[in-house]
Amino acid sequence: MALADTRFSDRRRKLAAQLAGQRIDAVLVTHLTHVRYLSGFSGSNGGLLLRKDLTAQVATDGRYTTQIAQEVPDLEAIQGRAVGKVLLQQFADVQGPVRVGFEADYLTVSELKELEDSAPEAVTLVPVSGVIEDIRLVKDPLELAKLEEIAALANKALEDLLAAGELRAGRTERQVAADLEYRMRMLGSERVSFDTIVASGPNSALPHHGADDRIIADGDLVTIDFGAHLRGFNSDCTRTYVVGTANDFAKEIYDVVLRAQEAGVAASVPGAKLADVDAACRDIISAAGYGDYFVHSTGHGVGLDVHEAPFAAQTGKGELAAGMTLTIEPGIYVPGKGGVRIEDTLIITEGAPKIVTAATKEFTEVPA
Repeated sequence: MALADTRFSDRRRKLAAQLAGQRIDAVLVTHLTHVRYLSGFSGSNGGLLLRKDLTAQVATDGRYTTQIAQEVPDLEAIQGRAVGKVLLQQFADVQGPVRVGFEADYLTVSELKELEDSAPEAVTLVPVSGVIEDIRLVKDPLELAKLEEIAALANKALEDLLAAGELRAGRTERQVAADLEYRMRMLGSERVSFDTIVASGPNSALPHHGADDRIIADGDLVTIDFGAHLRGFNSDCTRTYVVGTANDFAKEIYDVVLRAQEAGVAASVPGAKLADVDAACRDIISAAGYGDYFVHSTGHGVGLDVHEAPFAAQTGKGELAAGMTLTIEPGIYVPGKGGVRIEDTLIITEGAPKIVTAATKEFTEVPA
């Protein structure tokens, strides 16, 4: 069996083991990220049925007949647009009750009703939550290598953008965002991980501003939050610059955020509580008098989703372990004046965390 097939079957084995204690005979997976994680199928319509004996089937519609045969050669493929319905029909001739788990966090009320109406009489649908997400927490070496690859690609695009002088006064936020996205595409990215943020001047005080037609001016703080997507995996990085000459306010809050960010990185070791990682950043910002202006959590995991578990927040639950990923992205946002966010993506190792977002974090004034 190919290496990739072994990885997918190992994941399915872990899932079956996790569900055994819930007396579940099979689990129906319809969330596309999880279908890909458990089988390798990357189409836009797909499902997976995994039984407790580890036998499994995948389903998709006619658009992906060839693709699913190539990506999932080790499983039987069933054709049908309503993938949940066609997979549940595999129990049509079963005698006796069958408990089938479904992904409760990813179905709408109407979708669940459709499943219930189409399920054979023997099937009882059982809600399942968080099990696959828990398995995804610790990445295998190939996943981590892919995450490093896409992070390096995005970093190269940012460095090229700055070297070309494309971040400067007189340009709009939208132009800078488009140039960065174009460079990521040309380097091999399939798409962006999320809408690129280029927030300048007073807009930098808006954590999720986006990018609009505001013209960047001399002296502006400019926050760039960006990510690339390649072969299912995502990157996430934020850097803040000053265009032209910085004022004292910009220098002050940048220094505070950088110290907080570095403290968060240092705290991100195996066994660290996620709430404590958040506190490592938040305490520094609060001590500097800007606690009310740090308005979001400290970080999140990155993988097949650009925002996934674990979550470092004041209400964060659990601990870090080697093989997890985590962003550290504290910020200060002062309405009407501006803001700073600095974000790295980390791989948690047995020692110090590995930073995969390599762009410099030194305070940088780019030529206006």
